[in-house]
Amino acid sequence: MYSTGSESLLKQAREIQDEELQKFYGRIIKSLSANREHGNETTDSLQRLNLIVSATKYAKTLPPDLRKKLQMLLLAKTHTEQLQALYSSILRESLPLSIHELCSGLGTDLRWSSYVAAVALSQAACKDDVAPVCQHLLKQLESRQPDGQVCKHTLPILTKLVNYSPDILTEDQVNLVSRKLVDWLRYASMQQGASMSSGGFFSGPRTRQPVPVTEVDGTVAGDFFTVLCVGHSFGEDQWMNMYTFSIIRKWLLTYDTEGTSGGESDHLSRIQFMLAQDQDDRSEVDSSVVSMVSATSSCSRLLAPKERLREKAFEYCHRLIEQSDRKAIKRTDTELQKACIVEAVTIMDIICKEDPSYVYRAFPSIKALYGRLSGELTYARALIPIAQFYLNHSEMAAVDSEAVYRQLFARFPSELFNEPTLAYEFVQFCRANMADLENGVALYRQSFPNLFKFLAWNSPALVSDYMELLPSLMCPDTAVEVLHSLLDLPCLAATLDLQQRSATCQASERVLWDTGSKLASTLETFRQPSYRGFFLYILRPEAGSGDTIDRLNVLHDVLAEMAACPRVVQCAQVVPVLLHVFFNNVTKFADQKLINQLALVLLERSSLLYNIKQFKIELFRVFSTHIRALCKLHPSLIVEQSRELLDFCGSTANIYSREELYTNVVWLIGEYLSVAHDPRCSVELITKFFEGLEAVLFEISQVRQSASPPSYPPRVLTTLMTTMAKLASRSQDLIPRVSLSLSKLCTFARSRPAKASYSEEDTEEIVTRAHELTNLLKLPSVAQFVLAPPPLGESPRWHRDTNASLPRAMRAISELLHKQSSFLPA
Repeated sequence: MYSTGSESLLKQAREIQDEELQKFYGRIIKSLSANREHGNETTDSLQRLNLIVSATKYAKTLPPDLRKKLQMLLLAKTHTEQLQALYSSILRESLPLSIHELCSGLGTDLRWSSYVAAVALSQAACKDDVAPVCQHLLKQLESRQPDGQVCKHTLPILTKLVNYSPDILTEDQVNLVSRKLVDWLRYASMQQGASMSSGGFFSGPRTRQPVPVTEVDGTVAGDFFTVLCVGHSFGEDQWMNMYTFSIIRKWLLTYDTEGTSGGESDHLSRIQFMLAQDQDDRSEVDSSVVSMVSATSSCSRLLAPKERLREKAFEYCHRLIEQSDRKAIKRTDTELQKACIVEAVTIMDIICKEDPSYVYRAFPSIKALYGRLSGELTYARALIPIAQFYLNHSEMAAVDSEAVYRQLFARFPSELFNEPTLAYEFVQFCRANMADLENGVALYRQSFPNLFKFLAWNSPALVSDYMELLPSLMCPDTAVEVLHSLLDLPCLAATLDLQQRSATCQASERVLWDTGSKLASTLETFRQPSYRGFFLYILRPEAGSGDTIDRLNVLHDVLAEMAACPRVVQCAQVVPVLLHVFFNNVTKFADQKLINQLALVLLERSSLLYNIKQFKIELFRVFSTHIRALCKLHPSLIVEQSRELLDFCGSTANIYSREELYTNVVWLIGEYLSVAHDPRCSVELITKFFEGLEAVLFEISQVRQSASPPSYPPRVLTTLMTTMAKLASRSQDLIPRVSLSLSKLCTFARSRPAKASYSEEDTEEIVTRAHELTNLLKLPSVAQFVLAPPPLGESPRWHRDTNASLPRAMRAISELLHKQSSFLPA
């Protein structure tokens, strides 16, 4: 977040008017032309111009005079580095310049030319535009510079060029850079760089003796220099060592794509791996492993540049893992160790994927590293790349990885759900390896209740990731429990919040709580043994404890005061989105049994939802959409779940609390309760459903005079009438009964209590529908054809095709039933 002052400056820069901007351009041109030595006023103006051109995402069109002047000053290389940086930054944000003119200004001093190269790279439209910059950089890279400064400025620009266009380098150029990277990575000085003297009596040349770099624990560093070596100052070769390590992962992913493992090296690596395994019980990283690396180092000079870079990078990462075992004196060095472990293991994983012979050399140190870090949650982020290494290579090395996966999926989400960075990296790991985890790690799907803890705590940030991840967590065995868990996600967020508050509140602090505070009461309830079972189930680490729990409404009552918590509300907002993802994917593998189970869950859970504002309304819409989809996929569901559907539709209370779902379920009964969809649909079953709906309609129409009569939505009434008419058309003995019910409903709609509840338009809609259905049922065979037409494909065109039979039938019926029709007998 920006400070108030920064926000004000950005707002001014974005809202500056064109007239004022043109005047400002003129003042800058005059200032740049008048003074050879630019003072503070010119610098301030350039800084303001830089803010204006970079404050929006749209490139600015600078006046030609100003653009040429800035370009000329940039190529002159006669000003301070601050001004050069300002020229470069302003030109990068302006509309395209002449790149050929910029490239012609590249000189031998890349400290300055790096600013020119940055502008050329930002303005490039294709690879040919930056080719001259690339050639110039490589030429300077190959030459020997007396000051030793060139490479520090070359490497960042070269990295950007590679990111922009990886194929810009030829094979020979890749080999050239690879040789340079090997030198920088492996042969940096072990002495500290010359520090800048602060003056004083004892600052003469005799006191500046070379001092060796040290390890993070203060001992003198051995072997070779790495980023974990400590010193008061560093030389240029040491800085290049650090720069090289920072880009080596990207370089290997871009250019190290040819595996070179041979039979002999593979056999040797297997022997080395077995020898290291024998020593593993005595120490984490034994001297045999160090000697193994040293032995391979002597042979690496005979390798091709790419392979030699791979070898040296592997040795470098191996040494970093050794150095990470040292106890750092400074806390910042401890954090650096963690970061280096992540990067080193990731690079070793890349190398092993390119050349499998390295797997046997890498596993002893990786295994020892895991054994050392697995007990410390502070190193949780470092364990994710270790898990990635095991996932990619444990099968090849015949190493058991169960403990690693259990640590990852069982412990991290339960204990570190409130770490946002870990949550993000954990979810990215799962997304990147979904296929492998689904097929090769049984614990992955089994741990979905644990994985949902990251989602419940970090809902807004992770919802898009879980939309991708959710299908991989679903299978026929877990689908029902996953559905319950999604519906209980806000309860999980509330429980995690209570758990966090309970852990942070010390016993001494409880006396400070307001005894009337509802939150304090909820916290006390959370600690009571009588409710422990509820919370243990919600916080369960693995699936298989049951799809849901009894007395779920009790848990909702306990958590009622948490419903307004911002974290819980945010979590509730993502549930409808994930439910859509769930149903869209579950229908791809669900059989009839599973579809019946899912439909029952929707009906049962419609009365057991956490009471959050708008949460129930949104879920009823989702339920309505997908119960229709389930019935369309498996129409026999209406017959097979007839008892539950009758219970649901037979209660007028459901109209008030679940109007959307109730209306759709009633419509589904009229649509799919037919012999055409299930031969088991008998007359008796149709009669049962009809009688249930008839009782509901009768209860609605018998509203007595009262101060506040119940108001039933017109949509529900028209749906009930239509469904009853459909059922009567399939069992014609019911036609007199439905006609009587429709007649009563017309009387009800015109009654004084109904007029007090409905508008004139609503009353007219109810009465019109009742008359239409009554008239239609006078011709039973036509009614059955109109109300329940046979299925004719996915996209019928009755409303468009004038040659189809339905429009003609409808027109004929309209004329026959019209009172003034000439077709009626006299």
